[in-house]
Amino acid sequence: MLSKIMKPKSIAVIGASTKPKTIGSELMQRLRDYKFNGKIYPVNPKGGIIEGFQAYTSIEEVPGEVDLAVIVVNAKFVLDTIDQCHKKGIKGLCIITAGFKETGAQGAEMEKELLAKVKEYGMRCVGPNCLGVLNTHPDVTMDATFAESLPARGDIGFVSQSGALGGGILNILKDLNVGFAQFISIGNQADINAETALEYWENEDDVKQILLYMESIQNPANFRKLATRISKKKPIVALKAGRSAAGASAASSHTGSLAGADKAANALLAQSGVIREYSLKNLFATAKVFSNCPIPKGDRVAIITNSGGPGIMATDAICEYGMQIAKITDTTKEKLRSFLPSAASVKNPIDMIASAPIEHYQQTLETVIADENVDMIMVIYLPFLGLKDIDVARAVMEIKAKNPSKPVIGVFMTTSSFFSELSNMQVNMPFFMYAEEAAEGLHRLNQQRLWQNRPEGKIPCYDVNKSRAQEIIAQSLEDGRAQLTTRESIDVLDAYGIRVCKSGFATNLDEAVNIANNIGYPVVMKMTSKTTSHKTDVGGVRVNIQSAQQLKDEYNDLIQKLTDKGLIDGLEGVIIQEMVKGSREMVAGIATDPQYGPMMMFGLGGVFIEVMKDVTFRIAPLTDIDAMEMIKSVKAYKLLEGARGTTPAQMEQIQETLLRLSQLVTDFPFIDELDINPLLISEKDGVGIAVDGRIKVRAEEAMQSLGLKCTCGSCSGCCH
Repeated sequence: MLSKIMKPKSIAVIGASTKPKTIGSELMQRLRDYKFNGKIYPVNPKGGIIEGFQAYTSIEEVPGEVDLAVIVVNAKFVLDTIDQCHKKGIKGLCIITAGFKETGAQGAEMEKELLAKVKEYGMRCVGPNCLGVLNTHPDVTMDATFAESLPARGDIGFVSQSGALGGGILNILKDLNVGFAQFISIGNQADINAETALEYWENEDDVKQILLYMESIQNPANFRKLATRISKKKPIVALKAGRSAAGASAASSHTGSLAGADKAANALLAQSGVIREYSLKNLFATAKVFSNCPIPKGDRVAIITNSGGPGIMATDAICEYGMQIAKITDTTKEKLRSFLPSAASVKNPIDMIASAPIEHYQQTLETVIADENVDMIMVIYLPFLGLKDIDVARAVMEIKAKNPSKPVIGVFMTTSSFFSELSNMQVNMPFFMYAEEAAEGLHRLNQQRLWQNRPEGKIPCYDVNKSRAQEIIAQSLEDGRAQLTTRESIDVLDAYGIRVCKSGFATNLDEAVNIANNIGYPVVMKMTSKTTSHKTDVGGVRVNIQSAQQLKDEYNDLIQKLTDKGLIDGLEGVIIQEMVKGSREMVAGIATDPQYGPMMMFGLGGVFIEVMKDVTFRIAPLTDIDAMEMIKSVKAYKLLEGARGTTPAQMEQIQETLLRLSQLVTDFPFIDELDINPLLISEKDGVGIAVDGRIKVRAEEAMQSLGLKCTCGSCSGCCH
């Protein structure tokens, strides 16, 4: 798919230049200095010799076949240049030139024409407005970028949406102690984007891990499909920029107000097995770990140190990440005692004490790495008694080379000169300054292990009354309402098999009393209005009504308050519900992100939802694994397990509730917002019951989907 670009046998630089400090000149220098293993054809109207290569006045003059054209001409000439490349039979383009959609409407139109030509001609295109591409494999050795430094060889496939950022990283690869296998600066990503690169690198043996710098995800559904599959084979680590929650303030539901663009991106990456980092420092710290460590078989960590304090801090960090401190076997302890001084501790963390020589580091690591109870190892060094840090590092790496099957991470609390010296060495394990950094690295390894072992998950399909739900939504739209009433919302939930309270709808006091008598006291009375959505704001919810007389009093009081506030005209009636006893109030909901689509939410509900914000999000559709992970990931999960003698919640029933909601929004993708708040956990049997519901649709989209005609005549009311 991308071989003409990433593994070309010949490259034409169209816009090559002899003028120093120009992109056309810099590109030629990089290709020459990195010793590209193919033919290089500079193209410049003046011809001549450029960087030692014969230049041609046009691409048609080039004598041989060309796989890749790197284009650096002025933006106004790019479209004609693509035509010329097509005539030459070139299939791979890398358009460095800027001046397209990043500049405004005119540039966007040019980019649209550019893409149309690329598709028409059967080409693939990186850019425009990008830094270029590179491949460090010895069979290729191509640096078609204009970064300051030549790339360091490594195992990383890196996609950068920012050319300048990519160039900056290329310049410091050596200092970071990592290297690239391949690099693509996607720029405006008119054609090739992060998903294209993911798919290309899936079966590239040279690329052992994939790093992404993204400001946007063009096709979230396709990204999820690809990343979910590929991350099972090799780690994908992403730095997703643009963490604002723009648009969330406009949402009227609890779910919508707590959602936001970044939460949607976070949910998508989590569901796709992508490890998300929030800084460049952490991105490359994780890359360094994956470059030098195998995926562990478990989460049991051994700590080897020459100082007790750092060992304790490392222990704390390991436990905070949910990993285990390995239980060292008696055989291992006995062997350690045979050469360590009596003052040393052979429990984990293993403290060799400050006087530990290099030999003790070697012997201890060799002994611990052989322990069947140990999956990963952290080796801590502090400078004592003239012991040289670089000598200890070499000794530890020597043992690691003989035992490659288990991850070993070094923590060397020493001067920065040590890390500078490491950057000039071939290392086989990552080194950090602090134990917390190493613990995070081990956590990332364990995170990848858990993801690779995670079941794929299934999206179930339940037997539901879809036609009933559709009728309810259609009736609301025909009434000119995008906001369903409480009664309508609960009826839609009931149609999809979600457990709701036993209830009835009353339009007058006598009907309310009859319904309550049939359900049995105590009951709850809730107003349902076509104009007021948040009932508690106007006293529209009355709970624990114990008798018919109390119900009459509460009903009359509600009518009086609505009349006083001028809200009586919107009142449809009241819903009389069974009074479910339970102190644990959860929330489940749906909010729609403009780019990522429907987001599912679950967490602690009731009046505390927007204060505590103990909620989690996932992108619909949910798998059964997604739904259970949502339940277990909130802090309130401890309450669901049955804290302080309460009845444990029926986790599988709550999981099914989330899955049925996912099916609902999949069937009706025009649902904009939905809240079940509270989803009350019954003290009787632990069932989650939808006590209240609220649904809002995108009216114009819904009417089109359901084949309805706008009743307002102008689409200025009900459709907006």
